Amino acid sequence: MIKYTLSCDGGHSFEGWFSSSADFDRQAERGLVSCPACGSVAIGKELMAPSVSTARRKDEAKVLTMDKARREAVAKIRELVTNIRENSEDVGTKFPEEARKIHYGEAEQRGLIGQATMEEARALIDEGIEVAALPVLPDDAN
Repeated sequence: MIKYTLSCDGGHSFEGWFSSSADFDRQAERGLVSCPACGSVAIGKELMAPSVSTARRKDEAKVLTMDKARREAVAKIRELVTNIRENSEDVGTKFPEEARKIHYGEAEQRGLIGQATMEEARALIDEGIEVAALPVLPDDAN
C-alpha cells in the first residue's frame, strides 16, 4: 500500500491509500477520488518525502513485533551462545586446523570456536568432525 498526500483544485490537502501508483491514476481518471472537504474530483498528488527504512529501523521493528514466546526463545539462544563462548577457546581462522588436531588426537580435547569457510566446514563434516555455526543474533550485529 502507498500513502499519498493529495490536494484538490480548491487547495484542500488530504491523504489517500492506494495499492499502487497506477491504482491511484485509474481511480483519479474515473473520478473515484474526491476531496473530503469540497467534493472536487480534480485531484493531484502533492510532493512528498519517501519513507526510507534503514537496516536499523528494520531490526527495531522486528524486536517490537516479537511476541513473548519468541522473546523468550531468543533469550535462551543468547544464553546458550554466551555459555558456549565463555567455555570455549577462540582460535580464530585456525579453527579447521585445531578441530582436526583434536579429532585425530594430536591436541587435547577442548571446546573450540572460530571461523571457517563453508568449504572448510563441509570438509570437517566429511571427515566426521562435528561442527555447528553459532547464530548471530540481532543485537550482536549492532
